[in-house]
Amino acid sequence: MKKEYWFILIAYIAMQLSSLFGVPLVLFIADALGQNPENMQIMAVAYWLVISFTVTLIITLLLLRKEMKRGLDRDASSAANSAGWAIGGIFLALIAQATAASIENMIGIEMGSENTQQIIRIIEASPIVILISSVIGPILEEIVFRKIIFGSLHKRFNFFLSALISSVIFALAHFEPEHVLLYSAMGFTFAFLYVKTKRIIVPIFAHVAMNTFVAVIQLNQDNMQKWLEEMEKMQSFISFF
Repeated sequence: MKKEYWFILIAYIAMQLSSLFGVPLVLFIADALGQNPENMQIMAVAYWLVISFTVTLIITLLLLRKEMKRGLDRDASSAANSAGWAIGGIFLALIAQATAASIENMIGIEMGSENTQQIIRIIEASPIVILISSVIGPILEEIVFRKIIFGSLHKRFNFFLSALISSVIFALAHFEPEHVLLYSAMGFTFAFLYVKTKRIIVPIFAHVAMNTFVAVIQLNQDNMQKWLEEMEKMQSFISFF
């Protein structure tokens, strides 16, 4: 594995662990500025997410700048073909997620992700965090788990084993072991998109779109419920006549 890749992995792991001191640091600064620490709990998490993810993305792109200048793999799909797979990949990812969620439900695992709900609560407190959950986070995850981990494994092993190992690591990195099947299914999908097109931008696009879609749905659940109730009332009114 290239030394740049090792530095990116170290930066990503450091980012994941940085909240242990980063959030208390933000709270300490807020307290020094006269803010009530109890009222700043969620905002401190939000601020540190923005800082840590943004800094890590900048570090990652700087470490990859030489590789990006060299251009695409000779076997990379054309722009048109890649665009097709990127758009189709959104639906593949959603289908994989829905299928895995159904299987988990059948074996008794409660549906819904606490990780997702926590992120939604943070976004509601600080909307800028949606850039982390829907854009910066997916970009980093695709570079780390698909380009680096899956890509390195795929040079030595077949697709299935490489995708399996990298997807399980991807799942465990979300700290919800009960949903390992759910995250692994998405990991397999994004690995497939990457190996199919040889362009990391394709799984990045699908991942960003899927996370954005899920965030929008979660943030508008109440409005959607009201809309469904209005539609039912309208249907009942039309049926009456």
